[in-house]
Amino acid sequence: MQSILNPSSKSLYLKEQERQTHMTLHKLSWSASIGLLLFLFAFFLSATFSMAADKSKIKLGVMEGHEATVWKVAVEQAKKTGLDIELVYFSDYALPNDAVNSGDIDANAFQHTPYLNSQIEQRGYKLSIAGYTFIAPIGVYSHKIKNIEELKDGASIGIPNDPSNGGRALLLLNSLDLIKLKDPHDILASPLDIIENPKNLKIRELDAGILGRAIDDFDIAIINTNWALVSGLNLNKDAIAWEKADNNPYNNIIVVRTSDKDASWVKKLVAAYNSEPVRAKIKEVFGTTAQTSW
Repeated sequence: MQSILNPSSKSLYLKEQERQTHMTLHKLSWSASIGLLLFLFAFFLSATFSMAADKSKIKLGVMEGHEATVWKVAVEQAKKTGLDIELVYFSDYALPNDAVNSGDIDANAFQHTPYLNSQIEQRGYKLSIAGYTFIAPIGVYSHKIKNIEELKDGASIGIPNDPSNGGRALLLLNSLDLIKLKDPHDILASPLDIIENPKNLKIRELDAGILGRAIDDFDIAIINTNWALVSGLNLNKDAIAWEKADNNPYNNIIVVRTSDKDASWVKKLVAAYNSEPVRAKIKEVFGTTAQTSW
C-alpha cells in the first residue's frame, strides 16, 4: 500500500530530515575539532620534550674555587659536542640543589652522594645522579698542634654543620679513637650520637665553607678538601690526619633533575667531564689529594 503525504506533511518531513542531517554534520565537525586539538596538544608536548632533551645550552652550578677551575676545562670539551655550558658560581652548599630542582639551573656538581641523599630526604627534591667526578678525603687541620696526639683534654673541634659532612667528620674522629659513636658506620651521625668522649672534646658545628677561615678559633678543624684549598690548606702538606680513601662512599657527583636524567645533553655533560684533559687538570689542581671516580 503506497503512503500518500499531503503537501503540508511533506514539508514538515523534509524540514525534520534537514534538521537531523545538520545535527549529524555538527557532531562530526565537533568530533573532528576535538581530535585535531588532541593531536596538536600531543605534538606540542612531544616537541617540548624533544627540545628539552636536545638542549644546546645549559647552566651548571659549581662552587667557587678549585672545582670551578677544573670545570672550565670540561666546558671546552663540551663545546666539541655542541653543548654550551654556562658556569653559575655558588659559595653556599644549601643553594645549588634548590636551584636545579626549581629549574633556575640545569645541573650542579659540588656534592657527594650522602649529601644529595640527605637533601632529597629532607626537602623532597626530584634529583638524580647523572655522573661522577672525583673523591677527596676530608682532613684534620690545625694551627695549634702538629699531630693528633698533642690534642689536650677539653680541646675545641670545628666540624661542618650539614648532616652528611658533619657525620663524615665524626666518623673520622671515631676512627682516630677520639670519640666513640653508637654506630661507627652511620654517615649521618650527629654529636648526639657520641657515647664516649674521653677527652671531653668541645665539638662545634659551623658552615663547611667557613671552617677554613675560622681555623684559628679551634684547636683542630675538620675541613672538606675543596674548602681547605680555598683557604690555602693542602691535604698532603698541612693535614695532621685524614680519612682513608679505600671504600670511601663520598664520591663527588653531577646532579640533574630526575626528568632530565636520560636527556642527550646530560650524556654530553658527563662525557665532557669524564675526559682525559679534565683528569689531567684534576691532577694539576688537586695533586694527590683527589682521585677521579670514573
